[in-house]
Amino acid sequence: MSTQDFLLELGTEELPPKLLKQLSNALSDNLTKQLTELNLSFDKAETFATPRRLAVLVRNLQLQQHNQTIERKGPAVNAPEQAVAGFAKSCGVSKEDLTQKDLNGTDYYYFTQEKKGLKTQDLLAKVVDTAIKKIPITRAMRWGDSDFTFVRPVHWLLMLLEGTVVKANIMGLESGNSTRGLRWTGEQEFTIDSAKDYQKTLMDKAQIEVDFDLRKETIRQQVNQEASKKGATAVIDEALLEEVCALVEYPCAFSGVFDERFLQVPEEALISAMKAHQKYFHMVDDSGKLLPAFISVANIESSDLSVIIDGNERVIRPRLTDSEFFWEQDKSISLAARLTKLDSVLFMKSLGSMGDKAKRIESLATYIASVIGANEKHSARAGLLAKTDLVTEMVGEFADLQGVMGGYYAKNDGEDLAVATAISEHYHPRFAGDTLPSTKEGLSVAIADKVDTIVGIYGIGHKPTGSKDPYALKRAGLGLLRMMIESESQLDLLTLVHKSAELYEFDDVLAREICDFIAERLSAYYQEQNIEKNIARAVLHSTDDGITIPKNYIVYDWHLRIQALNVFMQDENAQSLVEANKRIKNILKDEALQETDTNFSTQYDQNLYDAVKKVDNKIIFYIDKSQPKPLEKDSHKYLSMFFPQPKPVAKDAYVIILNDFLKLKPVIDDFFDNVMVNDEDLKIRHQRLGLIKDTRQAFLSVADITYLSK
Repeated sequence: MSTQDFLLELGTEELPPKLLKQLSNALSDNLTKQLTELNLSFDKAETFATPRRLAVLVRNLQLQQHNQTIERKGPAVNAPEQAVAGFAKSCGVSKEDLTQKDLNGTDYYYFTQEKKGLKTQDLLAKVVDTAIKKIPITRAMRWGDSDFTFVRPVHWLLMLLEGTVVKANIMGLESGNSTRGLRWTGEQEFTIDSAKDYQKTLMDKAQIEVDFDLRKETIRQQVNQEASKKGATAVIDEALLEEVCALVEYPCAFSGVFDERFLQVPEEALISAMKAHQKYFHMVDDSGKLLPAFISVANIESSDLSVIIDGNERVIRPRLTDSEFFWEQDKSISLAARLTKLDSVLFMKSLGSMGDKAKRIESLATYIASVIGANEKHSARAGLLAKTDLVTEMVGEFADLQGVMGGYYAKNDGEDLAVATAISEHYHPRFAGDTLPSTKEGLSVAIADKVDTIVGIYGIGHKPTGSKDPYALKRAGLGLLRMMIESESQLDLLTLVHKSAELYEFDDVLAREICDFIAERLSAYYQEQNIEKNIARAVLHSTDDGITIPKNYIVYDWHLRIQALNVFMQDENAQSLVEANKRIKNILKDEALQETDTNFSTQYDQNLYDAVKKVDNKIIFYIDKSQPKPLEKDSHKYLSMFFPQPKPVAKDAYVIILNDFLKLKPVIDDFFDNVMVNDEDLKIRHQRLGLIKDTRQAFLSVADITYLSK
């Protein structure tokens, strides 16, 4: 089979930097999908992207489709003549050209045709056109008087099969073998002689590295080298590095300085100004302190770099001056004095103002603090003031400083350090892998804020779907669970959600639904730890009464069960116990159980009874003693059956109990191997049904392991 490399390059005006990788991957995916659907094989597709080009190099592309034998089944041989003639006509042949084949004892007419495979070169124009058109673009542009649209105007199209131009006209562009270099230096336009030499030619002719990842690492190396020259360390934010890489084709890093007086402004504000507006990397000294210097990356190598450095130093000065001005202005008004302004800031339609949200956070944070052992007064104060920095000048300009600036302003106002720290950290964790609040007061406010957001937005009908989550409620739910697990708190999720729902005056049934939604996020949390999602499901469904979450709503307790169950399932005997539980569940499904005595008829019954009783005693010692009786249920409120605050279960309790379950295996096996559960004697039958019910109940004290059945 003959193969050649195929190269596609689409030249454009500067592409949106934050979308460059997405556009590049979409083009490559669309192109390879089209080739696969045409049954054209290839080794791999290499993707390239710079600010002015999207390119794909397909290695060893099959040059012609394989011939295909097409067979169509027609009517039976004894069918009316008119039907046979119609089938032959639809195939473009006469009846005599049809063949006959037996199918399940009946002869049918068949039409067989050998279809010659098309040349790849003749298919590529349509393949490329489709691949480009299927790139998802939110806001497409139209340019000139053309009818074509794309994310940016297109200027050239290169299509090569090995060294031969593939003729095509796409978006008004005639394909060729020419590409373009940098706008202001070197060769402005040159040809690519061979598809396989694309990357090397761009580097040799224009010093352009078209491989995005290689170019990114070059920038990283250059930035680190510049910092090293200054005896400093460059702080490289990966998102900023990606964006800078998408802005330059010929990276050339350099450093500059700014006035030390600006260091009186909180460093986060200076860093935000440098990153957001100028795409600069900042530097720190050996102690991690911000230095009055920056590193930028030019898109050209200058003969006089001092001109570029001077220009960038002049540009950053007014940006930092603005930050300095905002800082001084904001300090003149305390956070407490800004509370009334929050009443005019909308949290969300139907959910009131940010002032209303602040009061709800204050209430929830106070409760949470009482459970996790935080200072209730400081937690309440931090909760009330947490959102006041939204009406400051600094946060109005730099939205990413929410919370951070609130912490600084709280210190300036003379608030307690615990209050200031809690305010500064209450948005944590903001993304996967982000740090948690470092203090209990910070945890109280952060948990309260996320619960209030989830309950409020979900409660007014904005429920996330499988593909849409515009308010990031799933991420908020995951962050909430992380805080409750990793802080080892004894917070009861259902009680917490219910208290939040009460503040909104939502009904109890909705609160339960929201609680279920948050709990479902556990699968994602453990998936990151390579724990099978069914293990989390087994714990969350550890009851037979139709409730989808266990009666214990302590998230950290769920965590201990999941961790223990994950270890349990590594044992070679675990799966046997899983299947035994499934068998018991099926037997009990339609049975009405009755009370019976314990005068068993066989030793196998007695052995199972004794073994389960021994395990039950462990369960009582380790688990049940820490679970107080529920308060009396109010028939008018579904969720008013709350548990008083339980005592923490020992960290190794579930590991110990599950280890005891493993010892049950030989006893359970002997029981099922030697007795008939549905004995003809009703007394014996009910005894045995009761025995296996008690066995299953013991397992359910930890999890419903039938969810782990294969």
